[in-house]
Amino acid sequence: MRTLSLIFTSVFAITLTFAQAQDAKAQKVESKVRDGAYDKVSVLENEIIPYDHLREADVFWSKRVWRVIDVREKINLTFKYPKAYFVDILRNAAIEGQITVYDAIDDEFTSPMTPEQVSVAGVGTADTITVLDPVTLEEKTEITNPTFDPAKVNKFRLKEDWIFDEETSTLICRIIGIAPILEVYDENGEYRGDKVMFWAYYPELRPMLARSEVFNAGNDGVRLSWDDLFEMRYFGSYIIKENNVYDRRIQDYATGVDALYEADRVKNQIIDFEQDLWSY
Repeated sequence: MRTLSLIFTSVFAITLTFAQAQDAKAQKVESKVRDGAYDKVSVLENEIIPYDHLREADVFWSKRVWRVIDVREKINLTFKYPKAYFVDILRNAAIEGQITVYDAIDDEFTSPMTPEQVSVAGVGTADTITVLDPVTLEEKTEITNPTFDPAKVNKFRLKEDWIFDEETSTLICRIIGIAPILEVYDENGEYRGDKVMFWAYYPELRPMLARSEVFNAGNDGVRLSWDDLFEMRYFGSYIIKENNVYDRRIQDYATGVDALYEADRVKNQIIDFEQDLWSY
């Protein structure tokens, strides 16, 4: 009986301690000062603007392309804003279960990844290093714990459909998927290629992106959301692939300047198609 009483006492003490900790945490949040002259709530309350319904019968013409956003370009520097890396927004949402992401080689969204798989994607493996003790001057072996470095993600890949809607006589673009890309280097620091971390289904991302703020260098009082940025296409990019009978990328049959010309040809083909439908 005494043992049972001690168990109840211990459980009560643990519960009370947990409740006090939660209460202290809540009080700490409530008493936090505002970092600014006014409350910024506009982006946090954003709702997405739903797409117009598109019937298959109204699709007069369509082309699927894949393009790359290089975040080292000046127009794309917001993707690497240190306080809010875009890759962190995607990765944290996937780890917390807010969104579902898919395997790196699966841009058709058929192989979902678990939060555990996402948390280790792009992290690397543990390694051992030799360090010198400053006091005893003895060499010691330490195991490093690798962490994810968002600064190493320098590119994002987009999968999108360009569609001419016959009902409204407009050319529209619908982003289908987004994939962060890591640049892979060998032990000598030589570039070895790109590695896709995962694919995210863009229509599922939109509600979350609408509530995520984008840094605006020109005006701190007006901030766009990431959904605004993608829908208004405030980014620079280049095409790396179009749907083709060989299912190959531009780099598979063109290199250097020829690859740039080929990317421009695909881009101009999309623009010219709409222009050629009109006569003056």
